[in-house]
Amino acid sequence: MTAPEQLFADYEAKMQATLAKAEQMRTEIEAVQTTARSQDGQITVTVNHAGNVTDLVIGPTARTKPDLAQQIMRTMQQAQSQLADAMQAGVPSIAGTETMNELVHQMHESYPEPEPQGYVEGGHSAPSESDRFVAEQPDEHPPAPPRPTAPPRPAPPPRPNRAPAAEDHDDDYFNDGGFLDDDEPGGRR
Repeated sequence: MTAPEQLFADYEAKMQATLAKAEQMRTEIEAVQTTARSQDGQITVTVNHAGNVTDLVIGPTARTKPDLAQQIMRTMQQAQSQLADAMQAGVPSIAGTETMNELVHQMHESYPEPEPQGYVEGGHSAPSESDRFVAEQPDEHPPAPPRPTAPPRPAPPPRPNRAPAAEDHDDDYFNDGGFLDDDEPGGRR
């Protein structure tokens, strides 16, 4: 082979190796999934490599809990927060590389650890069972009637029409007749 042909063949071989490595990495990443269970074991959530829920199992005793939605969300966040470690273990083709470090960093940023159990943002406590779905008690004293409102203001008087100023000449060419007739007013010759 000549030198240019050898360079082209080497380049093509490197491209094929890079494509094969990228395909292997994609396959490894797509195989990553994590599963988390709630503290009582009644809720199980599995997420795929992108953090999407692929499986949700709710035990029979959890179905009647008033905070079921919060427990599902917390368990899902827990599963998602485990993705970074699962990527490091499940994608050996790029282990220790800058690509893996960036992937793990993005996973940690996208899916942080859930807040500790009992943490309530803003310092307000979570609603208790007694706070939920409580019918309003009728007032013993009806509200006072509303105060009368002030009468509407009268409309301002209309503005008088002003006469056009003496120098307003909108029809300079048509005041005395047709615009083609310069000799006599009214268009006669």
